[in-house]
Amino acid sequence: MLRDFILRKGQNYASKWLVLAIDLVIVAITFLLAYGVQSGLTFSFNFVEFLLQLPLVLGFAFFSFIIVGSYKGVVRHTGLRDAYNLFEAVSILIMFCSGFIIINRTFGLSDRLNIPVSIIFIHYLLNIIALTISRLTFKVSYKYIMFQLESSSRVLIYGAGDSGLITYGALINDTTREVSVVGFVDDNNKKVGKRINGVTVFSKESITKDFIQKNQVDEIIISIQNISGSQLKKLTDKAIDIDVQVKIVPPVKDWINGDLNASQIKQIQIEDLLERTPIRLDNPEIAKEVNGKVVMITGAAGSIGSEISRQIAAYKCKTLVMVDQAESPMYDLQQELLRKGIEHFVPVIADVRNYHRIETIFKKYRPDMVFHAAAYKHVPLMESNPAEAVKINILGTRYVADLSSKYNVNKFVFVSTDKAVNPTNVMGATKRVAEMYIKCLQKDSKTKYITTRFGNVLGSNGSVIPLFKKQIDKGGPLTVTHPEVTRYFMTIPEASQLVIEAGTMGEGGEIFIFDMGEPVKIFDLAKKMIHLSGLKYPDDINIEITGLRPGEKLYEELLANDENTRPTHHRKIMIGMFGEQNCIRLKQMINELCLMNLLEEDSKIVKALKQIVPEYISKNSDFEKLDDETVSSEKAIIS
Repeated sequence: MLRDFILRKGQNYASKWLVLAIDLVIVAITFLLAYGVQSGLTFSFNFVEFLLQLPLVLGFAFFSFIIVGSYKGVVRHTGLRDAYNLFEAVSILIMFCSGFIIINRTFGLSDRLNIPVSIIFIHYLLNIIALTISRLTFKVSYKYIMFQLESSSRVLIYGAGDSGLITYGALINDTTREVSVVGFVDDNNKKVGKRINGVTVFSKESITKDFIQKNQVDEIIISIQNISGSQLKKLTDKAIDIDVQVKIVPPVKDWINGDLNASQIKQIQIEDLLERTPIRLDNPEIAKEVNGKVVMITGAAGSIGSEISRQIAAYKCKTLVMVDQAESPMYDLQQELLRKGIEHFVPVIADVRNYHRIETIFKKYRPDMVFHAAAYKHVPLMESNPAEAVKINILGTRYVADLSSKYNVNKFVFVSTDKAVNPTNVMGATKRVAEMYIKCLQKDSKTKYITTRFGNVLGSNGSVIPLFKKQIDKGGPLTVTHPEVTRYFMTIPEASQLVIEAGTMGEGGEIFIFDMGEPVKIFDLAKKMIHLSGLKYPDDINIEITGLRPGEKLYEELLANDENTRPTHHRKIMIGMFGEQNCIRLKQMINELCLMNLLEEDSKIVKALKQIVPEYISKNSDFEKLDDETVSSEKAIIS
């Protein structure tokens, strides 16, 4: 009841006129105290003269407060600026009083209105003290009452440096919720045991489950700038073990006008917990490669293609030709670029399976560089629709690659996948065939054919992270195909940077492989996402094991057995070299596969894929029976 009354009455903050009235009352009291101090606290002074002088002082005080506006501040959020305003107002008051005394004595207006100079200065000092204390008293009282009436969030701030202090200030001044800072946590032993703003600094070793329960800590806020992914993972894992929520302060560059707002302190996202340091490629050669050139991107409206488009659009290319068959995503990308003031691009709706339509685009724009990201990528769907996988991933790639050579494109960059390595599914096998075909084109073309290969992309359409988020929003359960399944992960911007970098450094015939760090166990990923959502596993949300999907394997690979690697100028990027292949026979078999594909007989299509890619062994699929039927003599394609 009391809390509701306070909130209802204080909803629009205390009236500024009420604040002004209280300030005037304080001025009157301090004026009386000034006379008392002068008299040695005997209060033996001329009370009649005091009563005559008091309205004059209050009038001067009224105009001083009005001029400065010190009464307009929100009292419960009093800060240094408010204290300065009070100091300024009291200084103007003493100037008014001093000025009046000079005028009164000069013209002899009234002896009774002659305020002693000592009284003026005593009153000045008492006003500064009393008015400042009143503001702080109101602020502390409000906080105390609200803490008693409403259970506030109790937090630990990890990091007692500058960022930690700024975080502390943002929290205690937050108007949207009540926060009680239990303490700071810091790695620096010199700070441990000391107090900052009355708050104790603890060592990280002291933060145990017993400590959390004893101090009723609701959350830990990590306030360390430039924290690495590995550090963040360790802290988050510990938070999960001791059953406490963990949040993070964003980088300084993301603060609003250089100031941290409590609303910007966010839940840690699973993307923040990559078990490696994110790689940022900053190659000045990229600008030289694309500036003034026509760059064409297929699959431009997809997850990777759209990010490549954004990054290329930031350069000064002559024309950015964005090709995709998806009309709505292409429209969204077009509007996004226009909002950024980018105009040197052309959105083109086209299907890479339509040779004549794609050739029309090549004829019209004559691209200098092609990024081929158009593909079907969902493993279970392609396992059920191998004909469509061949049409897009092989035939579509073949058309774009052939036309790149025909129209003298300088560089052709192909976006592949780790699922092309020792494939166990149709999707991976079709991407592997595309890699092999591109390698063969390199021998007879002036175009430089380059392949990029990486793992799963966080946040892309259909990836596991958005799926888990949707399942959590619906109350679970989270579905994991196998408790031991692991995957490599990278972010969409990183994947796109890799593709662009490959286009810059590639000389033709390489596979560029990204150092993706350690693979992540999907089951552990699911548990972390549940915890980061403020829930508990398995009490609030359970994890259901559904079994491996058709074509899915437990562990992904980035290199095939017949490939070697060599370093590049960037220590996180390697080049994988293909083994030799019989290109004449390979092209013949791919032609036969594409013609066969018109019949859409799944078993024949998959069998032909297995003959072209001997290492393609189906798993958890109806096509496993075809493995024993594969003609072993066809393995001569790769010597």
